[in-house]
Amino acid sequence: MVRVETCFPSHALKSLVQSSDITYGSLAKSFDQPLAHHAETLRRMEALSRNRRLFSNANEQQREAARRMALFPRDAEVIFIGEDIWVPVVRLGGRLCIFPGIPSLFQRMLTGLTPFLPLPPKSQRPLRIQVFTERPESNIAPYLTSLQERFRKRVQVGSYPVIGKGVFVSLIGSDPCGEKDDGQPLFLADIAREVEKEVDGHVVSDEEIAEKKGNMAQQKANF
Repeated sequence: MVRVETCFPSHALKSLVQSSDITYGSLAKSFDQPLAHHAETLRRMEALSRNRRLFSNANEQQREAARRMALFPRDAEVIFIGEDIWVPVVRLGGRLCIFPGIPSLFQRMLTGLTPFLPLPPKSQRPLRIQVFTERPESNIAPYLTSLQERFRKRVQVGSYPVIGKGVFVSLIGSDPCGEKDDGQPLFLADIAREVEKEVDGHVVSDEEIAEKKGNMAQQKANF
């Protein structure tokens, strides 16, 4: 059996199709809890939606449909990640976190939830280094395959092409990753320098990665 530390399911945020009812209702049953309206979620919903035309002109039946989106398992932990978002993360059993299914909202809430997650200290987390190359993936695939064989489970090697731009080579591992020929410890940065040379690329920062991927998304939108 695989032990899961934290699970992140999502649901549609639509009162009309009652997706929230199905998600929360099913989970409440699984955790042997009744459903109950969450007062703070209702307050935030009404406060932040007051100036929206659809809410201000809604009749009582429509308002009741909206209030169903604040119907959670009674003993769930309700976490708000921002003052400008009324939708909370609902956590059950300390590990099962339910998110709305809207991609942009999911991403923001996942980032905001970080302080509430039982993450290991940075010293115990795997490291990740990415190398960007303009070579096509087919050109560097044989080398990356041999690299993965050399380090097997000590380093995870991945490649992620960006159409028309190049390839991100991802290296994930914990220092030290092995030993050099002279017996000195081998670090992930040493492997990254080898990759830079072999694929004619360079290590990229998180900012460069976001910029390259952001440009790609913009090009797709324009297309």
